[in-house]
Amino acid sequence: MAPLDVPGRAMTIGAHPDDAEFGAGATLARWASLGTQITMVILTDGSKGAWDPDTDQQELIETRIKEQANAADVLGAANVIHLEHVDGELEYSMNLRLELARHIRTEKPDVVLTHDPWQKYQLHPDHRVTGTAALDAVVTAREPLAARHLNLPAHRPSTALLWSADAPDHAEPMTDTWFESKIDALMCHTSQGTTTMSGAETGAESRLAFAASVRIRHAKDGELFGHQLAEIFKLIVP
Repeated sequence: MAPLDVPGRAMTIGAHPDDAEFGAGATLARWASLGTQITMVILTDGSKGAWDPDTDQQELIETRIKEQANAADVLGAANVIHLEHVDGELEYSMNLRLELARHIRTEKPDVVLTHDPWQKYQLHPDHRVTGTAALDAVVTAREPLAARHLNLPAHRPSTALLWSADAPDHAEPMTDTWFESKIDALMCHTSQGTTTMSGAETGAESRLAFAASVRIRHAKDGELFGHQLAEIFKLIVP
């Protein structure tokens, strides 16, 4: 399957700051450089994203908002929306579904990128809930007779791309340039270096080791679809 045509608008819906960067950072950077208007929606406040029990959670929330802004700048994203649900306590509800549908109808993305809610053995409840709510919101947003109280016209994205999928069937290739943009964006999330990036923020050698591990994964992913490096997804046509 060929890469998508560069969309005019794209929206990521991630459970936490840095999820979209891990899942689709290179693709987002490439699209943004070609004119795509990207909106990044983050559902939770990231307040549980530390292993030190003495962490000040309000300071962590503020740090993660700043880190996300910096990462969005690196990727070239036009807009970041924080929904500020409590990290680790996200629950599926009709209100959450409608909240996301409202943003889809407002921003009118051609492509929505999010977690694969059917990923086998996905442990984090926020990831599972986010993927389900995001796809349900796509369905709600597309239906003219659904959620009429929002007073927003229906909008149907042309494509949904699910990262971390067990059965990927679509690849977006990357060059070294876009790979480095992905790494640079991830490195903006320094508060997560210990928890998700093997201490990559501690020095040049650690950063290189982290980048090398990510490159190995994307080389394996690319090989599946005939590319040197790629981010891979499950593609759904809403």
